[in-house]
Amino acid sequence: MEEACGVYAVLAADQPVANLTYFGLYSLQHRGQESAGIAVFNQGKVRLHKDMGLVSQVFDQDVLARMPGHLAVGHNRYSTTGSSRVCNAQPVVLMTRLGPFALAHNGNLVNAAELRERVDDGAAEFTSTTDSELIALAIQQAVERGLDWEPAIREAAALCRGAFSLVIGTSDALFALRDGYGIRPLVFGRLGEAADGHWVVSSETCGLDIIGASYEDDVKPGEIVRFCCGDLEPKRDHWVEASTRMCVFEMIYFARPDSRFFGESLYSYRQRIGRILAKESAVEADLVIGVPDSGIPAAIGYSQESGIAFADGLIKNRYVGRTFIQPTQAMREAGIRVKLNPLPDVLAGKRVVVIDDSIVRGTTSRKLVQALRDAGATEVHMRISSPPVTHPCFYGIDTDTQDQLIAARLTIEEITAHLKVDSLAYLSKEGMVEAAKAKSEHFCTACFDGAYPIPMDQSVSSSKLMLEPSGVAAVNRAQA
Repeated sequence: MEEACGVYAVLAADQPVANLTYFGLYSLQHRGQESAGIAVFNQGKVRLHKDMGLVSQVFDQDVLARMPGHLAVGHNRYSTTGSSRVCNAQPVVLMTRLGPFALAHNGNLVNAAELRERVDDGAAEFTSTTDSELIALAIQQAVERGLDWEPAIREAAALCRGAFSLVIGTSDALFALRDGYGIRPLVFGRLGEAADGHWVVSSETCGLDIIGASYEDDVKPGEIVRFCCGDLEPKRDHWVEASTRMCVFEMIYFARPDSRFFGESLYSYRQRIGRILAKESAVEADLVIGVPDSGIPAAIGYSQESGIAFADGLIKNRYVGRTFIQPTQAMREAGIRVKLNPLPDVLAGKRVVVIDDSIVRGTTSRKLVQALRDAGATEVHMRISSPPVTHPCFYGIDTDTQDQLIAARLTIEEITAHLKVDSLAYLSKEGMVEAAKAKSEHFCTACFDGAYPIPMDQSVSSSKLMLEPSGVAAVNRAQA
């Protein structure tokens, strides 16, 4: 399952905001590995640097040294609308009568085609094929009609349907905003002492930790927060009525285990779902192993509850990106043995329970099972710390056709045979929600049950390339 993007911003006079944002994006690299970018505001002007690749490939000290300023907006991208090319990298920077602004977006709009028609006034200059640029154009047009920054952002947000956690920088302020469902996370914190009036906004709390910023609060669903240099408190208001539906996969997999949700690290939550999984699907075995890194906390929880010894049976090459981050299936298949290698002296002659966070297409899992058997495991029992993924996500995750999802096509018995495991069991939806310190109705679980909180246009299911020239033509034909 492909991830959402990472957004980040630092507002701090007399601080190296570009360098701080670099480290913030570094901590959010797990959320997107296709491109990275930083826009820095300095004396009414903005300097933008973005390119394809990891943060460490896009930026070096020479580049950062040329980006002084008081405000930086940063972005890591995994493409969910728009192809993987440099013109689609973020932040999006546009000019207005009030000066420049920079926008970074995490999420996915479900009315992108409709929004494109609305902002295409004949004068709009499209330089990308992303829904993020459409949001920026809507803000630009609202400003040009005479609105100030905050009313313009509110007006643009009201035109959007779907998932959008935004950071928006201007010459004199930083704005953070979440859609009314709060599908993707967004937090903010203080850098330095409270009297400094320095602020940081990040997709996850790990982005605050890395630069020593203290967590202040989440940007609430439906909230817009304005930060100004030197302000001891931000201005907070709701731009739309909230109906919280945070993506539960953020809890299970997407966010880093050291990031905090609902007052605790996700490591603790993932251990609990491992314990529940052991209660729901016990099996006789000699070892419990986790698929690094995301399966490890649940595997430890499974081991603690079952009494079966935990061991490191798989070693991860930490210098290789996640196999499924690659945009083609062939690259995913080629990457699995580069990423993970089993330990024969740990696995040989053992009945093994292997814990993973999900099975999406099944390609990686099948190859992993074969690698464990090749290493000498006599039995392989697979346990998944989430329910079967049966429906595509349209809110910022790249599973946009149901025929990609193995659990939508096959029964659990058929998946067991396909993976060639001795047994297979998934965490129940009830167990997944029970382990969270939040009410069940506060989560989006559409990928497990098809209950989409946000209605969408029929054209949305076409593909992430719907705003490419050929995709636009296809959408227009479908609507006609």
